[in-house]
Amino acid sequence: MTEERPPKLKIWLAELRAPFFTASLVPVLLGAAFAYEAEGTFDPLLFVLTLAGVVFAHAGTNVVNDYFDFKSGTDMANKNRTPFNGGSPFLITGLLSPKEVYWGAMTFFALCAAIGLYLSYAVTSWIVPLGLIGIWLGYFYTSPRLNLAALGVGEFAVGFGFGPLVVGGAYMVQTGDLSGAALLAGLPVAFLIGLVLFINQFPDREADGSVGKNHWVVRMGLRKASYWYAGLVAATFATVVALWAAGVYPAWSLVALAPVAIAVRAVRTVLGKYASFKELVPAQAMTVQMHLTVGLLISAGLVAAGLM
Repeated sequence: MTEERPPKLKIWLAELRAPFFTASLVPVLLGAAFAYEAEGTFDPLLFVLTLAGVVFAHAGTNVVNDYFDFKSGTDMANKNRTPFNGGSPFLITGLLSPKEVYWGAMTFFALCAAIGLYLSYAVTSWIVPLGLIGIWLGYFYTSPRLNLAALGVGEFAVGFGFGPLVVGGAYMVQTGDLSGAALLAGLPVAFLIGLVLFINQFPDREADGSVGKNHWVVRMGLRKASYWYAGLVAATFATVVALWAAGVYPAWSLVALAPVAIAVRAVRTVLGKYASFKELVPAQAMTVQMHLTVGLLISAGLVAAGLM
């Protein structure tokens, strides 16, 4: 008796990895909150359109990277999958074809572009180059034509794309202007989304290294990478304080230091369990939690300051 195939819609919902769209929500919310605090402006429709555009770009990035990882062989070689890493299994199991996945990704990128074109008409044409940079970073993260991950700049590309780029873009949609302060405001979430990627590369290291996907965990090794994880976590919270001291964040945003307790537990886990991938899963979860809570708390602080 053959196993019944799940409905195609259910497969695609899992393929998109929607629970991780918090990586899109946080910087869009932060950019809009920064605009509200700085300029007293907030347009709900523009906010929703911005979020939809970023989510479509994120979905396209997830899907096209599954396609390129399947073609390179890294997903087939990966024996250390967790709920947070290893890509989706649908190409490996044949539930989705490579052609479906590739053109699905192109569809999501096209939807992002369509929203960007509308926003460029409704607000400012500068939305177009920002959107194109975001799509370019997502497509070429693992595309063999460039492969930012293999070049060792993938972590920086993800941090920039889901940090200053989106925060600055969301601010621009609300105000019509690009602000250097808004770009700086995205640095803590840039560190944190980079850390989400970084820790997820620990269990992927062997498979990625076998196909030349030489990100920094492959290059440094697990032990050294665990020290870098700890240092980058510390740098994240130090950046929040520095941005407050520089006048970019209001004092209210220092509430974002509250998740330090989560950070300490995550760092202890990574330093002690960096080579035991099943025991590393709680630290993977806590890193995602840090990204979400720090981003939301900074945004809440900005909104509170704006209301005051």
